[in-house]
Amino acid sequence: MAFDMGSHTHGVLKMGFWKILFIGFLLVSSVLGGDQVGKRKESKPCSFTAIYNFGDSASDTGATTATFGPFPPPYGETFFHKPAGRASDGRLVIDFIAELLGLPYLDAYLNSLATNYRHGANFAVGGATIRRQNSSIVSRFGISPFSLDIEITQFDNFKSRTYDLYKQANTLERRGLPVPNQFSEALYRIDIGNNDLYVGSQTLSLQQLREELPDMVNQLASAVEHLYQQGGRAFWIQSAGPLGCSPVNQILNPNIPPGFLDKNGCVKGINDVVTEYNRQLKDRLIKLRAELLEAAITYVDLYSPVYTLVTNAKNEGFPNASIICCGYFENNARVPCGAKAIINGSEVYGASCANPSLHLSWDGVHSTEAANKWVANHVLNGSASDPPIPITQACHRYN
Repeated sequence: MAFDMGSHTHGVLKMGFWKILFIGFLLVSSVLGGDQVGKRKESKPCSFTAIYNFGDSASDTGATTATFGPFPPPYGETFFHKPAGRASDGRLVIDFIAELLGLPYLDAYLNSLATNYRHGANFAVGGATIRRQNSSIVSRFGISPFSLDIEITQFDNFKSRTYDLYKQANTLERRGLPVPNQFSEALYRIDIGNNDLYVGSQTLSLQQLREELPDMVNQLASAVEHLYQQGGRAFWIQSAGPLGCSPVNQILNPNIPPGFLDKNGCVKGINDVVTEYNRQLKDRLIKLRAELLEAAITYVDLYSPVYTLVTNAKNEGFPNASIICCGYFENNARVPCGAKAIINGSEVYGASCANPSLHLSWDGVHSTEAANKWVANHVLNGSASDPPIPITQACHRYN
């Protein structure tokens, strides 16, 4: 049975720039095997020179704001103390990855000012999908026209231009450019798919959506194969998270029938499809390891850690886990984070909560910095990965 939230969604997301904000997702264990633990302990940390990131709003560090205009305050208030191109109050998981690897925060590829790509670039765009969407879907759901294949094309252009410019530039001019022969020494991270699943859950029956999963997986795998042909060797591929647990489900449908929800208030049917997608993705990546003989491909399970966090939020330090931090969502009125609206003759502001660190959800879709940090701490150590290696060792190949 399909769970139709389309009519409600259309009404909320038709807010110009704000459509992008409502399409991301509140993101992000398995037990380590003895043999892999032994290998992991013996492996030396990788010397990643750069990160090339592909994805959606969960890892967008400025592409959306470069295209549609900046996020308003209070976005960015916790860490950057101003809007910083991120759909959160602070850092994203990709920022914690950069910190852990000793690299600068990634500049967005689409951001043309004050950028430095010496240590990588971020091709992620808010609302991006694995597969291209038709114009009606883009308009209705605020999906980005920048699908994964376009992000990959942008990377190709970036790499090609890097080679040309590096040859022509003097020593000073090269400081902001990647070193061409170091593309093979970079970490390639892909974190995308939630928007495909979200739109599918709104426009298809769950059975029809299941039938679309193989094509999604194959297109993502094709992106990995292409990056491999372009010299990429270390891949950190993240699964979809428990989309059915996103607070946006309750925002758009406050009267969801109890039978559709699990014990944590998550929409069961959607999460079941996400679980199947993740299973197929993992299986396909295992096959890719055998096909791409020089690639180190790590599958990262985001679903399990995030669902564990949702289940045990209070014990993990998030007593206000069920409350959205930023925005106004009362009496069927919805004012997005940082926006203003006239409600019953009075101006209402989508303000932030007093302490975002006590909340999981920043704006109803995207995570707070505190939640992102929790996810990073429980994912980057390899405990949710196959093979179970930390991101600092993701350049090592394991069969």
